[in-house]
Amino acid sequence: MAVLTEAAVNSGEIWFINFYFPRCSHCHELAPAWREFAKEMDGVMRIGAVNCGDNNHLCRSKGINSYPSLYVYKAGQRPERFNGERSKDSLVQFSMKFITTSVTELWQGNVFSEIETAYSSGMGWLITFCSDTGDCLEPRTRQKVAGMLDGLVKVGWMDCTSQQHLCDSFQYECVITVSGDERSDSLFPPGSTLDQKGSVLWLNTLDSREIYNQVINHLPDLELLTGDSFKRKLAYHRWLVSFTFGEKSPASNEYKKLQAFLQGDHIQVGRVDCKSDLKLCQSLYIHKPCVAVFKGMGIHDFEIHHDVLYNIVGFARDSVRAHVNTLRPDNFPSEKDRKEPWLVDFFAPWCPPCRALLPELRKASIQLAGQMKFGTLDCTIHQNLCSMYNIQAYPTTVIFNGSSVHEYEGQHSADGILEFIQDLVNPSVMVLDPDSFNERVKGRGGGQLWAVDFYAPWCGPCQALIPEWRRMARMLSGQIQVGSVDCKRFQTFCQTQGVRAYPEIRLYLGDPRNADRYTTYNGWHRDAHSLRSWALSSLPRVSVDLAPDSFRSQVLSGQDHWVLDFYAPWCGPCQHFAPEFEILARSLKGRVRAGKVDCQAHHQTCQSAGITAYPTVRFYPYLGTRRHEHSGEYINSRDANVIDDIITQRLLKLAPRLQSKNKDEL
Repeated sequence: MAVLTEAAVNSGEIWFINFYFPRCSHCHELAPAWREFAKEMDGVMRIGAVNCGDNNHLCRSKGINSYPSLYVYKAGQRPERFNGERSKDSLVQFSMKFITTSVTELWQGNVFSEIETAYSSGMGWLITFCSDTGDCLEPRTRQKVAGMLDGLVKVGWMDCTSQQHLCDSFQYECVITVSGDERSDSLFPPGSTLDQKGSVLWLNTLDSREIYNQVINHLPDLELLTGDSFKRKLAYHRWLVSFTFGEKSPASNEYKKLQAFLQGDHIQVGRVDCKSDLKLCQSLYIHKPCVAVFKGMGIHDFEIHHDVLYNIVGFARDSVRAHVNTLRPDNFPSEKDRKEPWLVDFFAPWCPPCRALLPELRKASIQLAGQMKFGTLDCTIHQNLCSMYNIQAYPTTVIFNGSSVHEYEGQHSADGILEFIQDLVNPSVMVLDPDSFNERVKGRGGGQLWAVDFYAPWCGPCQALIPEWRRMARMLSGQIQVGSVDCKRFQTFCQTQGVRAYPEIRLYLGDPRNADRYTTYNGWHRDAHSLRSWALSSLPRVSVDLAPDSFRSQVLSGQDHWVLDFYAPWCGPCQHFAPEFEILARSLKGRVRAGKVDCQAHHQTCQSAGITAYPTVRFYPYLGTRRHEHSGEYINSRDANVIDDIITQRLLKLAPRLQSKNKDEL
């Protein structure tokens, strides 16, 4: 069974996925029926399974919280969950509703116009003839075949009981073949006629998979590109090209389907036989069968596909929009030729993390178009070039900026890459040495806090912390200073600071009279959000606690704008939101006052204010008159920046009204 990927879902094919857990008894009970279902629907749709024990992140990202969970995925549509009886028949019945390719009943009034229309668009017809005396494809099988051949041939049927004369005109006979099968189906390729011997393919099977195989075998092969036509044809048009070496691969017939899938993307599909055009393939450093997308800008602007067949369509669509090139010695960005920054991914095609990173590079290249160039280098082909840059593990991603070289450290995601590059341009973490540490951290001003990561480059947990530490630093920008010390380089200094293990995370508090005072992070989670919450908890509070009396006197009867956090001490989301609310309080200081109401201690106040969930954020603008408990405006966000923007916009709208009120009072 296949593996679910974003590229696979975007291919246009339909996917039916079984999300399961190894120790789930219901999953084991489903397994036999699922295998039978997969066998029957093979070729009609893609059938896949995801082990959520091994792929927890993927399952969580898809919202899977019970097992087994069965979902149908189709590009551009919301996933649909199967909730019926877990039997083969129920699964088939459910899945068939997604096969919407039309099957046409042909009769005297439409048959010739339908065939002519299909022929003019380059498509043939597969027709099954049905009569009382012979077999024909049953409706469900016809629908399956139509789905399997969607975009390649039209599928129709004739009722030879009521349309006997029409069927006779197609030279249909209920002929018993040597194998004992009845010849009841025929393929009419574009332009074929009954008078032309051998142009019509007569089939003698009622099995959908066998029909598909015979039809796909009979369809014309992909256009053959040669050394003479290659450069001319690829100069201005997008092409997906299959490179083979003489022999016909099992996937060759499947490639014929790509023409139908990619027609709407204006991507033509062709093939090159490297055995006949060895010089052409060698010039592109293609030494084994592969697929490549040429982006319509000549033969040197291309990207090679290194993943499984069912990801090719998604790859082709992404590749023509992205700005990632397959690099070779003749176009690798050497130092003297680097007029702009380059991100180069050194990889091996057999490496799963490498294949997972490639689509993320394409996403990042689209967002950084015009700012940075992207390329990939296959180290199984270009060993010497990879050795020159001391590549010892895959994938290794390097940013070349003039003479500066930076190895990427972070998550294999487009967002991670963008954050890393942003950090190179505008560093969020200050690299500290003994002198700068003493000057900035030990010599910090009153109220200034420093978060410092003492690390060693060889330490695995330290490497895992680096991208989270950078992310935390950006989240704390303007509130807490963030730095790092390399304890391999400054080993003696770290020892004098009492650092005994890595990473050592410290927060130096805002009291300049006690420069050595710090707290150490001992939390289990070293993600940016956990670290940020820990650091912010040491800042002096800007918000105030409100009791029933102060709520009435200061908020309802006062003359200030207020934003309030209604919370309960036992509420986990409230605890996570608390540092975010302090950030909001700081950003609004001088414009809007910030307060917190403990709804466990002051239940009646919260009830009067209409609070039914925690945390709840309400904005109480001062409009010149006393406010009511219910007058607070609900804000549906727990992001300080978003809340700040909402309140700022609200204040701008209120400004003319408040100015008018003040004039009236004068």
